[in-house]
Amino acid sequence: MSVTPLHRRTMLKLAGALGLGLALPGSPAHLARVAAQDDVWAEEPDIEKAAAQAADFQTYGMPDDWANYGGVLKAFSEKYGFPVNRTDTDMTSMEEITKYDAEKGNPVAVSSDIGLIYGPIAERVGVVPPYTPPSAANLPAGLKGTEGGWVATFTGVPSILINKDVISTVPTTWDDLLVEEFAGKIGMRDPRTAGEGATAFLAWAYAHGGDENNLAPGIEFAQQLLPQFGPKEGNAQEFEKGEVPVLIKYDFNAIAIADTVTAKGVNAEVIIPDGSIYAPSAMMINRYNTEKADLAKLLLDFVLSDEAQTAFAEFGARPIRYVLGDLELPETARAKWLPDEAYAGVVQAEDWSKIDADIIAETWDVEVLGG
Repeated sequence: MSVTPLHRRTMLKLAGALGLGLALPGSPAHLARVAAQDDVWAEEPDIEKAAAQAADFQTYGMPDDWANYGGVLKAFSEKYGFPVNRTDTDMTSMEEITKYDAEKGNPVAVSSDIGLIYGPIAERVGVVPPYTPPSAANLPAGLKGTEGGWVATFTGVPSILINKDVISTVPTTWDDLLVEEFAGKIGMRDPRTAGEGATAFLAWAYAHGGDENNLAPGIEFAQQLLPQFGPKEGNAQEFEKGEVPVLIKYDFNAIAIADTVTAKGVNAEVIIPDGSIYAPSAMMINRYNTEKADLAKLLLDFVLSDEAQTAFAEFGARPIRYVLGDLELPETARAKWLPDEAYAGVVQAEDWSKIDADIIAETWDVEVLGG
C-alpha cells in the first residue's frame, strides 16, 4: 500500500475535527489498522452476506432524491433479490470524508456520494479501501481510485435556476448574474466543502478564459459575484417561496427542483451558461466498515451497471458510461434531460485526476474571500 502525503489544508481540517490524537495515514497506528483490514477487501463479495448486511445500513450524502439514489437502490434490490433498508444523512463531500475518519473506531456509513474531485482526498486520508469493482475495468484513470475505493457514477453541469416570479431578468451567461437585480438573491453550496460549489467555481474559470491550471479568471469573477450571494445556500423550499430565488446547482438538481415547483404554479427556468463544465460525481465506500464490506463492494460494482446508470439518467443526470460512449440509453431514460443544444457551450476538463479539491478550497479561502 502506498501512502500519499496529506495536503496541509486536509490535515488541518481533520486535526481540527478529530483532535490532536488522530492516527493520520502513514503513522504506525494507522498502517497497522489498515493492514489488518485489507484482507477483507481482497475477497470478492458474498451475496448472502450482503443480503444480511442490507437489512439495516447507513449512507452519507446520497439521499433518494440526489440523482435518483432511491431508484438505484430499488434496482439493486430487484437485481439481487433481497430487501434494502437504509438510512441516509445528507452531508457535503468533505464532511463525509471527515466523518469516515472520525468514526473509524466505530464505523457507521457503508457508502457516500462525493464530488469526483474529492476521491483523491479520500485516498490521501485513507478512508477508502483497496477494492476496485469489476464494472470499473473500462473507466480511464482519473475516474476511479488509483488503488480502489471510489468510482465515477454520473456527471452534472453547473447551472442557474431562476424563480421568474421574483426575478425578471433571465441570465444567459454567468456574467449576467452581476447586475443589480441579483444582489443578495443567489444561493450556492460552499466551494470549500461541496463538489457542487467547487465545480461551479471551476466553471467560472473556464467561462472567462482559464481552466483547472489557471483559476485566476475564476477568482476575478468570484470576487465580483460575492455581493450577489445571500446569507443562505438555498434549498427547494426557499426557492419556491422566493426567499432564495436564484440557485447555482448541478443541472439534474436544478431540473428536479424546477419540475417540483412548476407543478405548484411557480414559474421556474434552468439555464446552462456557456463555459460551464461536465463535472463527474462518484461513489466511495468506507474502508473501516468491514462488517458490511460485502454490501459495500456489491454497491460499488452496481452503480456502473446498466440498471443503475439508467436510473441516474431517468432523474436528469448524464451517466458516466453514457458520457464515455459505453452505454446506449432509450429516449424514455432521457425524458427529463434539457435539449442537447442547451449544452453546446459546455466544455470538458481534460484530466480530472489533475484537479485538486484542496487547491480549489484554499484558493476560495485565500484569493476570493480573503481578496
